[in-house]
Amino acid sequence: MRSPRETLKLSSAQPRPVSVPVPTCSAKTGRSTAGPSDPPPKARAQAQQAEEQRTATGSPSRCHSRQESSALLKMALRSMRKTRGCWGFIRALHKAPEAAPAPQKDAVRRVFSGIQPTGTPHLGNYLGAIESWVSLQNEPGSVLYSIVDLHSITVPQDPAVLRQSILDMTAALLACGINPEKSILFQQSQVAEHTQLSWILTCMVRLPRLQHLHQWKAKSAKQKHDGTVGLLTYPVLQAADVLLYKSTHVPVGEDQVQHMELVQDLARGFNKKYGEFFPVPKSILTSMKKVKSLRDPSAKMSKSDPDRLATVSITDSPEEIVQKFRKAVTDFTSEVTYDPAHREGVSNLVAIHSAVTGLPVEEVVRQSAGLDTAHYKLLVADAVIEKFAPIKSEIEKLKMDKDHLEKVLQMGSARAKELAYPVCQEVKKLVGFL
Repeated sequence: MRSPRETLKLSSAQPRPVSVPVPTCSAKTGRSTAGPSDPPPKARAQAQQAEEQRTATGSPSRCHSRQESSALLKMALRSMRKTRGCWGFIRALHKAPEAAPAPQKDAVRRVFSGIQPTGTPHLGNYLGAIESWVSLQNEPGSVLYSIVDLHSITVPQDPAVLRQSILDMTAALLACGINPEKSILFQQSQVAEHTQLSWILTCMVRLPRLQHLHQWKAKSAKQKHDGTVGLLTYPVLQAADVLLYKSTHVPVGEDQVQHMELVQDLARGFNKKYGEFFPVPKSILTSMKKVKSLRDPSAKMSKSDPDRLATVSITDSPEEIVQKFRKAVTDFTSEVTYDPAHREGVSNLVAIHSAVTGLPVEEVVRQSAGLDTAHYKLLVADAVIEKFAPIKSEIEKLKMDKDHLEKVLQMGSARAKELAYPVCQEVKKLVGFL
């Protein structure tokens, strides 16, 4: 039995059905019949009309019921969302963290540079390249330094002299601070992949591009009709040297910027044709600008200069260094100033003095106030002698141990080949050789 209160609640919660009398038809007469309490037709029509209005507008009891139903539905949805959120949180707690993507090996910083084995380095080689090579060994990433003997034969070489020059350059680099434990020092010709990649890249570059390079114009003008194809295409071999190790950075002097642009263009061209493969290397410009010839301040210091007084070698004796600086070309103004545009000779001496002492140019000029250029030349010579004295001594020791020098190159070449071989194999697959 339900209590009156429960009955009241049920009656208010559940809408009562409204019955409308339906007339029946007599089987005998076919007339419509109605019960004794049925209202007349007019009353039935009014009742039906009222019911339709209630259905359209909703009676108070039905409106109340719909509002309650809507509220219950919203509560149920909120409860479901909360439950779903809780389970998602619980699953997240028990789920193992996603592994971070492994860094690509190609993204690792890798520095490459090379130097020709033309005997012992000179002052320009040291200040323009080797000194920065030593410091780059202490930075993150890997470093490769190559004695690029393949480049050296673009001009005639005596085999015996070349063989000794390779060892002399190795000794000089070690004496200057190149450490085989911090970098890879190797002989270019002992890694055959250099020439293989060079040929592939040569087939991608247009002849006019090489003919417009500044160094080709300068060197071919000197050699006139004796310029070789190797002299023309050696910038492509330079590009292969760099790209073979997927190098990301290359220390260069300002005279090599044009060649670096070729390296970058070849990397982009290869990637465009065969898919992303080579990093596009960036230049590391050395802080020291070109060291100029002591006899011709408009030209770069070079081992090939016919005037022996023009170039200072690391292994020159103190007497030779003093003589070369004393004969250095300056001008008729005795004051020491730094003005490369108008006083090339004196400015070259100031730049050398600044580089070997580590002092700013301004400080060098300030300390040299009151000196004429004749005395200043001797001051610069003394600074160079002091800088090179320990290096010269170490070179002499290393040259006496030929086996050690050869072992350094063999080990370095083996390490370089380990890096070069897989890259070259991938290139061959991309090109279609494998």
